[in-house]
Amino acid sequence: MIPDSFIQELKASCDIEDVVSAYVKLTRKGKNLVGLCPFHSEKTGSFFVYPQTQSFYCFGCGAGGDTITFLRRIENLEYVEAVKLLAQKAGIPVPEDSMDNSGARLKARTLEINRETARFYHQCLISEPGKDAYRYLIERGRTPKIIRRFGLGYAPDDWNSLVDHLKGKGFREEEMVASGICARSKNGGLYDRFRGRVIFPIIDLRGNVVAFGGRAMGDRGPKYLNSSDTPVFKKSKNLFALNFAKASKAPNLILAEGYMDVIAIHQAGFDNAVATLGTSLTEEQARIIAQYTDTIIIAYDSDNAGQAATKRAINIFSEVGVKVNVLTIPDAKDPDEYLKKFGPERFQLLLEGCTNALEFEITKLRKKYDTETADGKVGFLKDFARLMADIRNPLEREVYLTRTAEELGVSPAAITAQITSIQQGRKRVQAKKEKNDTSIYIGDIAAGRKDLDRRRNLKYAVAEERIIEILIKNPDYVPYFLQNMKPEDFVTEINREIAVLLCERIQTHRSVEPMALSGELSGEAMDRLSAILASETIQRAERSQLDEYMAILKEHNNAKSEQDIAKMDPDEFKHYVDSLTAKKK
Repeated sequence: MIPDSFIQELKASCDIEDVVSAYVKLTRKGKNLVGLCPFHSEKTGSFFVYPQTQSFYCFGCGAGGDTITFLRRIENLEYVEAVKLLAQKAGIPVPEDSMDNSGARLKARTLEINRETARFYHQCLISEPGKDAYRYLIERGRTPKIIRRFGLGYAPDDWNSLVDHLKGKGFREEEMVASGICARSKNGGLYDRFRGRVIFPIIDLRGNVVAFGGRAMGDRGPKYLNSSDTPVFKKSKNLFALNFAKASKAPNLILAEGYMDVIAIHQAGFDNAVATLGTSLTEEQARIIAQYTDTIIIAYDSDNAGQAATKRAINIFSEVGVKVNVLTIPDAKDPDEYLKKFGPERFQLLLEGCTNALEFEITKLRKKYDTETADGKVGFLKDFARLMADIRNPLEREVYLTRTAEELGVSPAAITAQITSIQQGRKRVQAKKEKNDTSIYIGDIAAGRKDLDRRRNLKYAVAEERIIEILIKNPDYVPYFLQNMKPEDFVTEINREIAVLLCERIQTHRSVEPMALSGELSGEAMDRLSAILASETIQRAERSQLDEYMAILKEHNNAKSEQDIAKMDPDEFKHYVDSLTAKKK
C-alpha cells in the first residue's frame, strides 16, 4: 500500500493544471479551467479542472477524479503505474517496498519482451534471413536511413525462431503469450505469431515498443497482420508514427491509410504523418489527434474504399472539433505511389491545394447525381440542403449556397427554405429528446446517468451526496453523523462506498482529498465524488442541514416493504398506519 505521506508529497509537487494541460487545451473560466473532454466526443467544452480541490470533472460524460485518476484514464494505466509516472514527472523517488502490483509487473515485462523482439526482427532484416525482405523495402523506395529510423524488421518464415530467442533471454512462456508475440497451438506448444513478414514496430508517445504490424512477403495468410490487444496496447487508442509526428513543426497532421504510406511521407520530408492500426479511425484516435492539432489532412487511398473511409473520418473528426482537409491524389492510388511518380515538391503543392471537408462532400454529391436532368438536380439539391443544414457559420453557408444556386440555375431562396425546414425538423426532434431526458434525469448529474440504482432512488441519492459534501467540508461533523446514522445505511451502493471510506479516514485522521482517495475508490465512485465536488451545492453547512438530509435517509430506512406489511399482525398494522398519519400532519 502506498503511504499517505507519499501521496501528499506527490500532490504538493504535481499541480493538476500542469498535468492535464499536457493532454487538453485548457482556458480559464473564473477560478477554474475548461476544455474539450479527452474521454468523449464533444464540440463545446464541458471538461472542468478545479485547482482548489485538485480534481477534474466532465459534465458531459461524467468522468472525474484527481491527477492520478486522469493519468490512469488518459494513459490506460494501473493505479501504481500512474503513481510512478506522476512521481517521475515530479522527480520524486517512489518507495518501492509499497509497489507490489502484479499488473504493473506484467506490463513492464511485456514492454521488455517487445523491445527485445523489435531488436531481433531488425537484426533479422539486415542479415541473411531477411535479404529478400530488405530488397523488397529498397525496391519500394525505402532508404536504409528510414528503415533504421522506423526500426523496420523481418520475422523469419519458421514457427519458433522468436520463441527460441526469447527463451534464451530468460523470458517465460506465459509472458510471451501475454505479450501477443507468440501463441499456443492445440497441443500446447508455443509458436511465433508473425512469420515471413516485414515488421513495423508500433511505438507509443513515451518511446516504448507496444505492438507490431506485419506485411506478408508472399500470398499466404492476410496481407497485413497486426498485434491483438495486450496489457500495453489497444489498437483503438494508438496511432502509428505519432511518436515522431507529435514533435513536428508543421501546423497540422496528415492521416494516411497504412504503414508504407506514412513511412514514404516521412521519408519525403513531411514528418507530420500518422496512420491508424489496421482498423478504421476510432473516436479515441480522433481525440488523441485533437490533442496535437486542430486541423487534419486526410490522405487516404483514392479508390472507393478509401473515399468511403474518408467520409467516415470526416464525421468522427467533426464530433471532436478538428477541422478536416481532404487530399485529392490524381494519377496515383495512394501517397506512396504519388511520391514515387512526382516527388516531394508536387506533393507539397497537393497539400497546399487540398480541399476542405465540405468541398469534398459536395464533390461526392456531384458524382452521385446527373444534374443535367430534372430528377438528378432535385436529388442533388435535397442532399445539398441537408449538408448545408449542418453548417453553423451562416457566412460559410451563404457562400456555398449562392455558388451552387448559380451553377444549377435555381433560386437561392428555394434552397434556403429547404434548409430552414430541415433545421426546424431537427430542433423539434431535439426538443422532444431533451424533454424525455429531463423527465428521467431531474436533479441528475452526468456521473449517475448510467446508474440504475441512483435513478431508482434519486431522492435518497441526492440526500446522500449532500451529506458527503457536508462531511468533506466539515470533517468535525463526522462523530455527530455516526451517532445518528451509519454510512452502511446509505441507500445507493456507490454513495455508500464513498461514505464508508470517508468516515473511516476522517476517524483515523487521514486525508480525504481526491488524490488520497483515488487508490481506494472504484472508478465509478471517483466519478461520483468528483461530480459532488464540482456541484458546489453547499458553501457553508450547519448541523441542521445535515439533520435534514439524514432525516430523508431515515425515512427510507423506516419505510416498510409490501412483504413487511403483509406479515404484520392487526395491532402492528394499526400502529404503522397511525405513524404514517402522524408524519403527514
